[in-house]
Amino acid sequence: MPKVNVFGRKLHLPRSRPLRVTMGLAFVAMGLIGFLPVVGFWMIPVGLVILSVDSPLARRLRRRAEVWLLRRYNRWKKGDVESS
Repeated sequence: MPKVNVFGRKLHLPRSRPLRVTMGLAFVAMGLIGFLPVVGFWMIPVGLVILSVDSPLARRLRRRAEVWLLRRYNRWKKGDVESS
């Protein structure tokens, strides 16, 4: 069963590759209409995480974003971030 690690949490995904790709694309597409009440912009990163299992480009983007966010969080935790 495919799993993906996001910030130390393991998420289980469906075994079927076409189902994972369809789910990922659906999340991204629905996230683009995020102004509606139930769907939201939060669905875009979730869709990219799902797609990152099968797509090297999405995997690279996810890893870069995760490293950037963790570095920024660690700087904020130390108090090194300037307030803007």
